[in-house]
Amino acid sequence: MNHSLSHPQEVAWAPFVGPFDPCPPILCKTYSTPPQLFMHFQPLNLPQFSPEEALRHGTLWPALYSPYESKWGKGR
Repeated sequence: MNHSLSHPQEVAWAPFVGPFDPCPPILCKTYSTPPQLFMHFQPLNLPQFSPEEALRHGTLWPALYSPYESKWGKGR
């Protein structure tokens, strides 16, 4: 499956499409994986946002920031 994804934390998959499904199929579905899922421990001296940036991003560490954008309502 070769789908262009907006961010590496976004994963795509193709659900099964049955021949008798009453609705038009969604051929490619995506979901976001949080960055802490792949960080098994917090390394020493991990870079930090400034206090103002941390409040804006919702985390103190850039490595744990996820640029999630809701797709609800887009294209509907």
